[in-house]
Amino acid sequence: MTARRSAGGLTLTPMPAPAFLLPAHPLDPRRVDPQFAWEARLLRDLGGEHHLVDHDALLAGAAHTAVRGVPAGRGPFWYRGWMLPSHRYAEFAAALAERGGQLLTSPPGYASAHELPGWYEVFEGATPQSVWLPLAGAGAEAGAGVEVGPPSAERLAAAVARLGGRGPAMVKDYVKSRKHEWDEACYIPELADLPAVERVVARFVELQAEHLAGGVVLRRFEEFTRVVWDTHGGPSDGGSSGSGPSDGGSSGGGPEGASDGRRRAVEARVWWLDGEPVLVGPHPDLPGCPAAPDLSVVRPLVRALGCRFVTTDLAERADGSGWRVVEVGDGQVSELPRGIDPSALLIALLAA
Repeated sequence: MTARRSAGGLTLTPMPAPAFLLPAHPLDPRRVDPQFAWEARLLRDLGGEHHLVDHDALLAGAAHTAVRGVPAGRGPFWYRGWMLPSHRYAEFAAALAERGGQLLTSPPGYASAHELPGWYEVFEGATPQSVWLPLAGAGAEAGAGVEVGPPSAERLAAAVARLGGRGPAMVKDYVKSRKHEWDEACYIPELADLPAVERVVARFVELQAEHLAGGVVLRRFEEFTRVVWDTHGGPSDGGSSGSGPSDGGSSGGGPEGASDGRRRAVEARVWWLDGEPVLVGPHPDLPGCPAAPDLSVVRPLVRALGCRFVTTDLAERADGSGWRVVEVGDGQVSELPRGIDPSALLIALLAA
């Protein structure tokens, strides 16, 4: 509610329903990006309003150019689009504020949900043990071709020691892993093998290049229930549950056994608004894969994080000992899986 002064004193008037900001088509700024066109159509059917922003301009540090098509004085806004580095999101919010607009997720809230160091302390004990090494320049000049080198051998050895010094682990940055280069740039079979740790980390940093977000994260490997699931959203022939590597950020592991499928961790993605689960579905890597996570442990943790609109990716441990938080994300930049109806989520966001 907002207050305005009238002859009889202050009168409360309802705030306008939030509008959505979606990325424009990279070749036609008057059209929505094809990846988000179906969300735009659904929003329109639900009576929602959306405007377009230039994602490429946001990445390039030209936030004022990116938002010039957004009506001045309109707001509040939810962003639904491609990931942005946290400092670019802050520029985005500032450019909108200068036009009288407001993002409902603040820049600090975005960083807390989007980057592992922002949410890890709250979820520690419910997520694989992790340590991280900030790297100077990582993500600070996204798209500017800044070269970032891997951590020194001494820093890596100290990080390995903090993680217990032995056992398997995984490499990622503050936001993403390279699960598709599993053996090369993601999975470390044994932390005690420091040359192998250095090799995998160096390759990860090399492949991430200017897209490296924040620094390097080492995460304890945990075994999750897995299933063979094909790319069309169904079980492959011979699919069965089991255990094996799972990405610290999403399903992972290399091809195993079936030519038309991969053994993937069974993950669920839960969408939370103001501490309440609004939508539960499969991870986008496994569209149609059924999962019914136990939210009893994660619910108070999401509330403790204090971010309005977040997602949690959950996987069940292979030994049946419970569900673990694999990743936390900002809901504005989290992908919806194919085949799921997000109407309830969009309705809740429009009413927020």
